[in-house]
Amino acid sequence: MSRFSLRTAFARTPNPLSQAVAERQSRGLPLLDLAETNPTRVGLPLPDPALLLSGARRIRAPSHAPADATGHAPSALTALAAPGPGAQEGKNLREPSAHRHDALEARGASPSPFHYAPEPFGLPSARAAVAGHLSARGAPVSAAHVVLCASTSEAYGWLFKLLCDPGDSVLVPAPGYPLLDVLARLEGVHARSYRLPAVHGFGLDAAAVEAALDARTRAVLVVNPGNPTGHFLHEGELQALADVCARHGLALICDEVFSDFAWDTEAGRVTSVAGRPLPCLTFALSGLSKVAGLPGLKLSWLLVGGPTAPREEALARLEDVADAALSVGTPVQLALPALLAHAPGFQRALLARVKGNRERLVAARPADAAWGVVPAHGGWSAVLRIPRTPGEEATCLRLLADGVRVQPGYFYDFSGGAHLVLSLLPTPQVFTAALAPLVRALSPPAG
Repeated sequence: MSRFSLRTAFARTPNPLSQAVAERQSRGLPLLDLAETNPTRVGLPLPDPALLLSGARRIRAPSHAPADATGHAPSALTALAAPGPGAQEGKNLREPSAHRHDALEARGASPSPFHYAPEPFGLPSARAAVAGHLSARGAPVSAAHVVLCASTSEAYGWLFKLLCDPGDSVLVPAPGYPLLDVLARLEGVHARSYRLPAVHGFGLDAAAVEAALDARTRAVLVVNPGNPTGHFLHEGELQALADVCARHGLALICDEVFSDFAWDTEAGRVTSVAGRPLPCLTFALSGLSKVAGLPGLKLSWLLVGGPTAPREEALARLEDVADAALSVGTPVQLALPALLAHAPGFQRALLARVKGNRERLVAARPADAAWGVVPAHGGWSAVLRIPRTPGEEATCLRLLADGVRVQPGYFYDFSGGAHLVLSLLPTPQVFTAALAPLVRALSPPAG
C-alpha cells in the first residue's frame, strides 16, 4: 500500500515538448521563448528596492530605556521585540500584536519590518491600501472585507477549504489555466469543466455553466479576462451567471489578475466584481504578481462580497483558515502602498509591450494564410488557430527545432480545432526574431 496520498500522485513522465526543451537547453542552444510569462525577466520596469523599506522608518529608543548588561541602552527594535508580561508564543496573538502597533503609533514611530504582528487577514494598513486600490477601479469596497494571502494559488486553496468538503466539486472554465485543476485536486476537490464556446469568442455561456453542475458543486470559477483567451465578462453574462449561482446556492470566485490589462474598450465590459451588489457570495482575487509585475514579493488578496449574512459567515470562517497560515511577510505589507503606486507605470509599459507584439504578430500573417490570430481584448497572451494537420504538438516541435518555443492549445484544454498559445511579454527584439520561423512553420509551401 502506498504511503502517499492519491492527491499528489501526479504524472511525472515528461511530455515530448518538455523533453525537447530540456534537450535544447542541455546543448546550450539559443531559444526564442514565446512561452515566457515572468514579467521580471523581460525588461519591464521594476520598483526601487528601497520601497521594501518604505514603511520602516528608523525607530529611536525611548529616552528612559534602561541600560543592558553592556551598559548600552537597548535599541527600539530590541525594546519592542521583548515579550511583555503574560506574553505567549504561538500564532493566535491578534490582541497583543494590535496593542503593540498602538504602542508604536503612540511613540510616533512606524512599525519595523522585523516586528512580527500576526494579523490573520493582514496588517490594517495593507488591507486599507488594497481597498483603496480596488475602490479606485470601480465600486467602493471596505478594508474589512479584504483578506491578504501569499498568492492567488493560496487564495484558491483557502476558498476550497472554506467552501468544499473532500469529494465536492467546483466548476472551472475550459479553455483555461491548467493550474486550477491542480489546486482543486490538492484540496481533495474535483474540478469540473464548463466550455467557453469559440463561436462566442470564448465568452461565458451561463446555460453551459448550469448544465455542468452536479449535486456536489459548491462554486463556479471565472477568470476575467480569460487566460489565455483574453475575453472580458460583460454585464449580461455576469448577471446571468450570478442568477445561476444564487438559485443553486453556489459561490462565485472571480480571478481578476489580468483585469488591469485591457487592450481596448467595449460597451458593457465588467472589469471587476469587487463591490458589486450581486445576489450570491462572491470572491474577487488578484495580487502584486500581475498588478505590479512582482510575483516574487508574494502578496495577493481576495475580497469577500455578496449578501451580508453569507459574507460575514465566510469572513468568520476564513479568519480561522488564515490564522493557521499567517503567510504574508511584514516587509511587503508595510511597503504595499508604495508598491501599488508603482503599478500604473508598470501597467503602462506592459500594455505597450503586449499591444505592440500583438500588432507585429497580426502584421506578419500573410493575407492568404491558413492560420489566424483569435480576436481578444486583454491579458498577456495571443491565441492562434492553426491547421489540424500536422497539429499542435508537431508544430511546436518543429518550432523548437528552429529555436522558438510556444505552447500547444491542449495545455489549456482548447477543443474544436488546433491552437497555439504565445506570450506577448518578450522584448520586441525577441518577439520579432521569432516571427519569421513561426510564419514558416505555419505556412508550408504548397504542393
